[in-house]
Amino acid sequence: MTTLDAYIAAMPKCELHVHLEGTLEPEMKFRLAERNGIVLPFESAQALKASYTFTDLPGFLATYYDGMRVLQKEPDFYDLTLAYLSRAKSQNVGYAEMFFDPQAHTARGVSFDTVVRGIRRAQIDAEKQFDVRSQLIMCVLRDHSAEFAMATLLQSLPYREWIVGVGLDSDEKNNPPVKFRDVFRRAREEGYLLTMHCDVDQHDSTQHIRQCLDDIVVDRIDHGVNALDDDALCDAARARGLGFTVCPVSNACVTGDTKSIQVRQMLAKGLRVTVNSDDPAYFGGYMTENLLAVHHEIGLDEDEILQLARNAIEVAWLPRRSKDRLHDRLEVFRAAWPPVAQ
Repeated sequence: MTTLDAYIAAMPKCELHVHLEGTLEPEMKFRLAERNGIVLPFESAQALKASYTFTDLPGFLATYYDGMRVLQKEPDFYDLTLAYLSRAKSQNVGYAEMFFDPQAHTARGVSFDTVVRGIRRAQIDAEKQFDVRSQLIMCVLRDHSAEFAMATLLQSLPYREWIVGVGLDSDEKNNPPVKFRDVFRRAREEGYLLTMHCDVDQHDSTQHIRQCLDDIVVDRIDHGVNALDDDALCDAARARGLGFTVCPVSNACVTGDTKSIQVRQMLAKGLRVTVNSDDPAYFGGYMTENLLAVHHEIGLDEDEILQLARNAIEVAWLPRRSKDRLHDRLEVFRAAWPPVAQ
């Protein structure tokens, strides 16, 4: 391990783009299947993992949603969440904002209450046991109707204190941000912060990012590297201080390119780009592995590594005092680390 590799591994981190259901490791999938009387069409966790060969987003999503059927009861969601937050602790992630997809569960008869209570209990226990703080972002599925999304938003309101924001994910093809304009307007009125996935190299990518900025008025953009294709978009995003949550390992799996070069370009333009893990159980890389993937491809220097970490703190959905504490922790780490050879 090089000095900078070790620096990246030890550095305090924030994760802003991780799907809880995407942290369902094959071994846990088998345990939950057995617990719930479900037979999986694989002989072992190793065979299941070997089947994860994705070349595009729809191919991944088919496997992703099928895997969720083992999540049926509150303890399942508790175990899933606690396992991710334990893994986060092992990678020096002190704060995480986690997506969850309630429609993928309610559509198959699992109640919203079952999902969110299991997750919430694990968040509380993880903060006590691991000193890892987390917040929850509810995503609505863009390949379902806006009416279903609105109904899900209304279901979330009794749990408003447990959910910091609302996002949009799943298959972007023919499902532009403006399809959900009314849903996100209502979410804003209810006090939620807003983010939307603008996946990599999609049809009308820049137009979708423009809709996020101008029509939805998001607080953050997930993925979003195609903003680089339009200088006006970059200027607008920089002026607003918007964060971009880029996920290099998943990019490589579904597009054949980590977009590491674009991460450096976004840094150079003063955009608040961050690096995150997305669906690490399926793509094979948590926070540290994603940062290392970028570093190994383009050779990040210490300043760039620190800027990625600082960006994540600044665009996290936290009060100023909490951000300052995370900055202080990062600066203590930087000051204590021996000088890093560039």
